[in-house]
Amino acid sequence: MSDGEVRTERKQDVVHVTFDRPAARNAMTWQMYEQLGEICAKLQGDGGVRAVVFRGAGGKSFIAGTDIAQFKTFTSGEDGVAYEATMERYLSGLEALPMPTLAVIEGFAIGGGLAIAACCDLRIATPGTRFGVPIARTLGNCLSVANYARVIAALGMARAKKMLLLAENLSAEEALAGGFLAEIVQPADVDKRVAELTDRLVHHAPITMRVTKEAMRRLLHAGFQDGDDLVRQAFGSEDFREGVKAFVEKKEPQWRGR
Repeated sequence: MSDGEVRTERKQDVVHVTFDRPAARNAMTWQMYEQLGEICAKLQGDGGVRAVVFRGAGGKSFIAGTDIAQFKTFTSGEDGVAYEATMERYLSGLEALPMPTLAVIEGFAIGGGLAIAACCDLRIATPGTRFGVPIARTLGNCLSVANYARVIAALGMARAKKMLLLAENLSAEEALAGGFLAEIVQPADVDKRVAELTDRLVHHAPITMRVTKEAMRRLLHAGFQDGDDLVRQAFGSEDFREGVKAFVEKKEPQWRGR
């Protein structure tokens, strides 16, 4: 299967970023994460871009997480710590973009896909879209402290606990009720609504939006605690290796708590 790509298209002062690996529901490969990081680094210094739209190719999935087969090479908790540190560089680069960002979510935003959507400023989705981080059921790993904070900020503590501990995917309606989504849009109306929202954004005061975004980012990250010990514990466990093996082989994992 293709390693996929993250590609861009500029339409005047709006950049459209597409996660393009539809055969795998746009599951992110290391290459795609690297491309996302490079794109965000370039956008950071482009004063002519007034809004950025993120969307999955194919119309059936935003991003179905990180490609799990890549975890087969992990042998210790230190691999997990290194992975989360690398992911945080990419996610914080997206989160710190000075212009407003819009995630257009169709189908699935799971795991890393949910984290990427949470880093965007605004989110719209089509009916039937599902949101989740089902790692308690599938992989036996964990999120970084930064990503737990993003999920809680986006969904609220109670809804985040329900999603994470019960390993349930939230519906678009639940995500809307929790404030994660700005609105639910019918598939036929998505392109029109994206154009309407980006047109509104590009006509607003860019400095006001930039400093507002940065103020909110600083508040979210204020007082962060180090979570490497938690990441090391989860990614270094036998359960995590069992979860990856079972996922790749399409079997039910047998958890042992060690």
